[in-house]
Amino acid sequence: MATRKKAAVAEAVAVAVAGTPRKSRSPRKAAAVVANTPPPIVESKAEQPKLATKRRRAPKSAPGLVQGSLPTPGVDQALERKLAKQPPRALASPIRVFQMYVEPWQRELLDASFYPLDVSRVAPKELGLTVWTQLQTNDATQGALLWGAVSWRFAEQTGMAGADWVRLIEQQPGADVYFSCADTAQEAVFHNPWLQTQVQLPRLQVLAQAFFEAAGLPVALLGSITPSSLYCTAPMVVGTPQFWAAYLPWLRKVLTTADKRMPAALRDELHAPLPVGSAESAASYVQLMVQMLLPVFLRSQGQDFKALRLALPERERELNVHQKLLREMKDVAHRTQSAWLAACWVNYRNLYLGQTQSKPWVQKHLRSITPSEIKFA
Repeated sequence: MATRKKAAVAEAVAVAVAGTPRKSRSPRKAAAVVANTPPPIVESKAEQPKLATKRRRAPKSAPGLVQGSLPTPGVDQALERKLAKQPPRALASPIRVFQMYVEPWQRELLDASFYPLDVSRVAPKELGLTVWTQLQTNDATQGALLWGAVSWRFAEQTGMAGADWVRLIEQQPGADVYFSCADTAQEAVFHNPWLQTQVQLPRLQVLAQAFFEAAGLPVALLGSITPSSLYCTAPMVVGTPQFWAAYLPWLRKVLTTADKRMPAALRDELHAPLPVGSAESAASYVQLMVQMLLPVFLRSQGQDFKALRLALPERERELNVHQKLLREMKDVAHRTQSAWLAACWVNYRNLYLGQTQSKPWVQKHLRSITPSEIKFA
């Protein structure tokens, strides 16, 4: 009985405690809380900012060249229309240099100072003449003081930036054609580019002689000493419109005449791909010859044009003391037309190659790259 009374009392106490109302805040504190509460933010449609949608312009694509045919490639009308609508960035510059590339990945290696030129649709063996011809006749080169094209390997070949190369041209105004040669070390020990290339391509001398004879070019140039000022093996050429107007017709005429007069077997070999494993960048013998015909033009029909070779500082720094002396000796011999000094250069050159090349190399090549008679180009 006592236990029931205790339980009833405990239950009554619990109910009383639970039902006790919570002590309310004072009116002063309640007013302070209400005053400090920030009002709700309501955004009206008129106050909501609208995001401006700006349409991005698609980047201009590089002009492309289409396949032509030697020796008189046609001008691609689509290219002309494309360049007219989308002129290259360099159109405002008096010196316009286009950089050729074939594969998409090569575009990442191009110089920002040049305009990218897609030549993937041009037949490799026709690359030089076709590109020059099509550039000559479209709006991309109209009004330029100088224009030309270089390879996507320009930085690798020259060791310099495109802007620095263009600056060299600007610092030496007055020439009709500017060019560079990356084979600085080779010109010190070879008579000319033809004999230099013969080391890699033994058939070149035979084909070049047949080509020169058929085209009516002086065959003696193939074995003559060429000065460094005219030593050219790569198509890094920029010239005036007047130069291109004379050089390209001459080049087409030479190629056309040679094709007509050369023996069929030699002509086919001339246009065939180079042997597998060749270190040359050209795709065929005829493309290789186009790259090396500039000095021939400047020594013949183009002798009235002023040519200037642009030195490449990085390539110059790579020369050793013997290469510098050999090149200087060869240039002095050519300038003075001294057969005695030229013979001294040949002897010095032979000693140098004997020390720097292997014995099998000397036995195989030294006689073939040394003409029996001293001649000057």
